[in-house]
Amino acid sequence: MTATTAPAPSRLQRVAALAGAETRLLLRNRTAVVNSLLLPLFLVAFVPVAGLGGDGPLGPRLVVTAFAVTLVFLTYHNLVTTYVARREELVLQRMRSGELTPGEVLLGTAVPTLLVTLAQVVLVLAGTAVIGEWSAPTDVVLPLVALLGGMLLMTLLAAASTSFTRTAESAQITTLPLVVLASITSGIVVPLTAFPEQVAQVVRLTPIEPVVELARLGLAGQTWDGRSVDWAAAPQPLLVLAAWIAVAAAVAPRVFRWAPRR
Repeated sequence: MTATTAPAPSRLQRVAALAGAETRLLLRNRTAVVNSLLLPLFLVAFVPVAGLGGDGPLGPRLVVTAFAVTLVFLTYHNLVTTYVARREELVLQRMRSGELTPGEVLLGTAVPTLLVTLAQVVLVLAGTAVIGEWSAPTDVVLPLVALLGGMLLMTLLAAASTSFTRTAESAQITTLPLVVLASITSGIVVPLTAFPEQVAQVVRLTPIEPVVELARLGLAGQTWDGRSVDWAAAPQPLLVLAAWIAVAAAVAPRVFRWAPRR
């Protein structure tokens, strides 16, 4: 009688299994779960008071602000902390020595944070409908491209940032430069129109600004300087976002450390 062997799990099954384990760890962290629910509610309440998100209807401003805040303060920061914590616990090294490929390890570890990012944006969308500020987007594709492209870019930048982050605690400091840069250059806190024209054009080349610009184009039909247009203004932010993704995809695998420094 010939013994039969079970087929090896597929790449998708391996990533799903790792993502499931990481999700269970996240759900056990009650503070992280509560913060994930409270941050969108805080945005819905705070944005109108602070006048964030530029000019235009309140609904799109809320959602655009949610894009920028969740991608930087949740996706990027959380993933740097998670990757470094798993590295220092030797978890990444053990997983890499098994069937999982490096890409599968990084993706599976990132999935829970990416799902929370999506959930927070959906909660803000629901919040705009509840308060009566929802308006149909000018174009559905551009916000989706902005969100998915932004999540990919923040994941790659987080992986690259682990190269100079020694501990999970030090991530509070090492992530600060990108957080500050995004706060200044995204157009959420300081409108780009407040800068001289030449400076504003340079600011448009920073990592998070094209995400905000694409989201604003799709949701409100407005450019960074308030003009009402549609796809005609999309090529530049699309190219800038694609360029950042390409650079981050080339750098992250080269600098990512799988084992702690000894």
